[in-house]
Amino acid sequence: MSKRSSKRHSGAKKSQHQQKAYKRLIKTLFQNAHDAVALIDDQGCLIEMNNGICDLLGLPRKKLKKQALSNFIVAGDNLESFPLPQSLMGELLISSTSHVQQEVEYTLTPNVLPDCHLLLLRDISQRRESIQAELKQQQQRVELFSEVTLKIRQSLQLKEILHTTVTEVQRILKADRVLIYQVLPDGTGKTISEAVVPDYPSLIDMEFPPEVFPQEYQQLYAQGRVRAITDVHDPAAGLADCLVEFVEQFDIQAKLIVPIVQSLNTAQNHLWGLLIAHQCNSDRHWVDFELELMQQLADQISIALSQAQLLEHLEEVVAARTAELQEEINVRMQAEAALRQNEEQLRLITNALPVLIAYVDDQQCYRFNNQAYHDWLGQSPGEIYGFHLRQVWGEDCYRRMRVYVEVALSGQAVTYENEIVLKDGNLRSVDVTYIPHLDEQNIVKGFFALSSDISDRKAIERMKDEFISVISHELRTPLTSLHSALKILATGKLGNLSSEGQQMLSIADESTERLVRLVNNVLDLQRIESGKVVMERQACNAANLITQAAEAMQAMAQQHEVTLVKQPQEISVWADADYILQALTNLISNAIKFSSPGGTVWLTVEQGTRDWGLGIGDWEVIFRVRDEGQGIPADQLEKIFERFQQVDSSDSRKKGGTGLGLTICRKIIEQHNGRIWAESNPGCGSTFAFTLPNSVRSAEC
Repeated sequence: MSKRSSKRHSGAKKSQHQQKAYKRLIKTLFQNAHDAVALIDDQGCLIEMNNGICDLLGLPRKKLKKQALSNFIVAGDNLESFPLPQSLMGELLISSTSHVQQEVEYTLTPNVLPDCHLLLLRDISQRRESIQAELKQQQQRVELFSEVTLKIRQSLQLKEILHTTVTEVQRILKADRVLIYQVLPDGTGKTISEAVVPDYPSLIDMEFPPEVFPQEYQQLYAQGRVRAITDVHDPAAGLADCLVEFVEQFDIQAKLIVPIVQSLNTAQNHLWGLLIAHQCNSDRHWVDFELELMQQLADQISIALSQAQLLEHLEEVVAARTAELQEEINVRMQAEAALRQNEEQLRLITNALPVLIAYVDDQQCYRFNNQAYHDWLGQSPGEIYGFHLRQVWGEDCYRRMRVYVEVALSGQAVTYENEIVLKDGNLRSVDVTYIPHLDEQNIVKGFFALSSDISDRKAIERMKDEFISVISHELRTPLTSLHSALKILATGKLGNLSSEGQQMLSIADESTERLVRLVNNVLDLQRIESGKVVMERQACNAANLITQAAEAMQAMAQQHEVTLVKQPQEISVWADADYILQALTNLISNAIKFSSPGGTVWLTVEQGTRDWGLGIGDWEVIFRVRDEGQGIPADQLEKIFERFQQVDSSDSRKKGGTGLGLTICRKIIEQHNGRIWAESNPGCGSTFAFTLPNSVRSAEC
């Protein structure tokens, strides 16, 4: 046998040995696993399983074999996509054959054996129930604390407050005794309020000797010391022998001590007393909730003490303050009357205007509306007041306005166009302006919204577009014929012209070519805006788009002595390749025309994400075309995307532009749910960028 055959034979035996080892390991896992364990194939069908799977799905092993796991999944992740790149974890809702539904955690490990995947299921229904029970218990505890706090705050009498506290704490904790111990100025103390079960003696008004509560203890409690003693006889509790002997007189086995501290004007806190709970019939482990309840109620007592002290001095200042308050009331009433008069005047003015005027707060709720809202929408200002924008306008309209609302609430004024439905069902176009309302600290409190009807203007624009479209169609045929005739004359086949005639022919040819471009651009723009163009979007390679666009514009770049530098990346985008190429070539053409000889134009593409301000990001791909031209002033960066807009009218004559290229680019990108913008520093060149959806993300959506 050759060395190669021997080596191959040895490798096969090793592989068989590994498979047997895997099978023994999986068999051991099946026999000893407490969870439900199964092997599934690439189609998600059960191959082998332990008793846990049978119990979970309610069928014996023979009937479960070759059944698809998806037959038992009510809700959760899809486990049918194979091969898997890595292990998966998640949660599923499983229904057995007896229609018993159970929540389970799953772990799916791919290819533990060839074409065989390991699935572990763990029932988490009981864990969920225990969590819900714990949450319910915590809610009950919070409600109990709120109830006690409310009872305390409903009284201004300190004695009643203290009695309510000990009674309610004794009821909630089911302690044998709860008392409030007041520290007296001489260092001694006594019980001033108590709730105790009948089996044990009362400590009310009983004075405690100084040795059971020495000065060092008082200092520790003044600093916020809290003690939870499970067993007073336990040496680890650290109680002095005299204190242990003292508490034994009253059969105290466990105690919980929380200080009642008052904050004085000085830096040092004053220990007023202690809130103490006793367990007399047995030891007791105090839980965190009990400790927190005692601490919070001690704080409430501290507040009540401060209120009681204030109450003692309140009568002394009532007479002096009455006159001042009466004067303040008179001034306030005058101010409110003036404010009401101003508001009434403002409402009269705004109601007379044929536009929607409103004020929206920082929670996107209406706080003011004029009468036009009732005339347009059929909703009175009172019916809209306090309602969210989404509730008034509906989901579709709110989705269109949401991004502009967020801009206004960030402190920037914004104007945009929208379409709304009136109360009669008619669709109207409106021009909307949001003006942010800032306070003295430049914090946005809300914004003013003004919406005016521009339906007539839109109708005129549509008529104008239709007129331009008709004229363009009528011009295209004679212009094409004229352009072709000039091209034939330029070839000299119909006779040679003088140099002056040849120059005039060249001028006529360039002018005709520009007119043809203008007519074609007008027609393209009209078709896109009219909705006649359907974008055939599919997965495209961004690198191919960059390369094809650069190749298409290479001749123009060489003619202008400009270098094209492309940096393609293999990124998949969701787009109509032909229209994106049209947008790219338009941008590259502009960059070349506005570059000086010897300049460079860069074409780049990169992956990015778009953040909507809610913690949610969408995958998108960013294309950029950068030049070294003269740049664009900041106030022109938005206007250049409008029709027939250029940075300088002289550029149009010198560079031969139509003023529609960027408008067409914007329309194409918006049809792809993307964004387009320009960045520039005058004298340092410009960058035109646009985004397209990532094809994977778009397919998922």
